[in-house]
Amino acid sequence: MPDFPGVTEVNYRVGNETLIKVLDGASTKLRSLLKKQGRLDHGALRVAVIGGGCSGLQYKMDLVDGPANRDILVESNEVRIVIDPKSALFVTGSVLDYSDDLQQGGFKVTNPNAVVTCSCGESFAA
Repeated sequence: MPDFPGVTEVNYRVGNETLIKVLDGASTKLRSLLKKQGRLDHGALRVAVIGGGCSGLQYKMDLVDGPANRDILVESNEVRIVIDPKSALFVTGSVLDYSDDLQQGGFKVTNPNAVVTCSCGESFAA
């Protein structure tokens, strides 16, 4: 398992791109953000699914130093993504991309499990 500075004995699992796949745009942006924070070698993007939004569920994303206990770590396109087991149930098969578009820009998750999405694109139902 990879070494994460300052983290001692974290019990996490390693997943693969069948859980979540990172496209080039998202990889480039994440690497840039992690480099600015001095975490390029050990940092990761945490993707979580939480209650909220007009469709019932929404994504929460944060840059973190590495996985926490019980997390699933996925390495895709030269970046690391960490997901808690509960969120993994909702994001399996998803694709993460990034757009610089002024109105619809930012990180976007394309999720095959989302049966309903809201018009603003910020929440979903599974």
